[in-house]
Amino acid sequence: MTQLDEAIARYHRILESEPYRDMRWVKNLQEQMEARQLSAGGRLLCPFLRPNFVTQKQYDNLVKTGEALISAVDRMLRLALASPQLLSLMQLFPAEKMLAAVDPGYEMSEVSAQLDLQIQNGSLHVLQYNADALSGAAYSEGLSDIFYDCPPVKEFRNRYKLTRMGGKKPFLDALLKAYKMFAAGKKTKPRIAILEFRNASGQSEYEIFRDYFRAEGYETELVSPEQLEYKNGVLKAGAFEIDLIYRRVSAQEFLLRFTLSHPLLQAYRDRRVCIVNSFRSELSHKKAMFALLTEEALTAKFPINERKAIKEHLPWTRVVKAGKATRGTESVDLLEFIKQNRETLVLRPNDEYTDLTTFVGYEHDEGSWLRALREAQRAPYVVQERVKPVRTLFPLMSFGHLEFKEMQVDVQPQAFLGKVAGCSSYVSSAGAGTYSPASGIAPTFIIDPKN
Repeated sequence: MTQLDEAIARYHRILESEPYRDMRWVKNLQEQMEARQLSAGGRLLCPFLRPNFVTQKQYDNLVKTGEALISAVDRMLRLALASPQLLSLMQLFPAEKMLAAVDPGYEMSEVSAQLDLQIQNGSLHVLQYNADALSGAAYSEGLSDIFYDCPPVKEFRNRYKLTRMGGKKPFLDALLKAYKMFAAGKKTKPRIAILEFRNASGQSEYEIFRDYFRAEGYETELVSPEQLEYKNGVLKAGAFEIDLIYRRVSAQEFLLRFTLSHPLLQAYRDRRVCIVNSFRSELSHKKAMFALLTEEALTAKFPINERKAIKEHLPWTRVVKAGKATRGTESVDLLEFIKQNRETLVLRPNDEYTDLTTFVGYEHDEGSWLRALREAQRAPYVVQERVKPVRTLFPLMSFGHLEFKEMQVDVQPQAFLGKVAGCSSYVSSAGAGTYSPASGIAPTFIIDPKN
């Protein structure tokens, strides 16, 4: 049993001890979640009764690996923008290519980014790289504050040092740095709009960010694309003039509803508004980015730390198409290789903002796997090595009683301008992107034994 396993077992014993058996502390915890907007559609975001713990060594490895991979993604993105051949492998729509060609006015394509990792003991495997918008960062910070002072965690802290991780401040700092580059030294205080399609309930995690930005002295509004108008070089939502937009709408979602003459895109092309993340980040978000990064011939001149991070932590990935593909030192017929290695492979849509299905090989028999492969040849798909999920016990309250369930844990560090600062965890029965009543965000703490 590792030190981390021992710590988790100790925490679970605390929950089962006499002071906590009546579960009254859970009711207080849940009331605090409701009071701090940590619910969605009437459902609490965290049904779990313990945080997710990572050791300092795991966190240091996460930071080192994450920052090396983000640097490699940015490097590959620049190569792709300069090479029509590489850009074609990204399988972009023509409008996405046009938007990617626009200089955003600042250096890094991803001001904010998020990784989805599987961590177990000394191993770390990347499931995906998200450059569209942060998810769970504000929620996790709020949950960390609540859990840190709840009774079982306070007792646990007698034996262990816990370090909270928050992303709100580094997120705002990164936005302001990007705007400073964009504004070329102008000493203006940007008015910030957070752009998203508003959901039916009207609730958004970004209400928490909006309130934080306002508390820090920045005028901030949540707006939808339909509200925007562009006149005389000024982008507005009603009477609110906008200098800086944080974009929570993917290019594909946007282009399904609007044309390239939309006010947002006019202002972007005219360099009248700073958009974070830029539309170039769409390239990084495509699954085909991993296909480029795991092609050793393309990364041969990358710095050694980036090549090491790619080799050790990214799943081998290739765009699904007929022909030869490299696999380590071998050259294989890609379609035949996919047919013969169903148990270890996954077929994924190149862009997750589609209705296309992900096919996990071991869940299929030979016949349905061949049908999945035929479908993957008709639409933009990649094939990837399957990353084995990390599963561990998490405590929940079920019908007023303590219950332990084995859950999958996806650790999701956030990075700002290439530097990791903040981390959340998604806990579920079947992995990130899935829903069940026993799924949600768990606050994430770095754990160290006290001397």
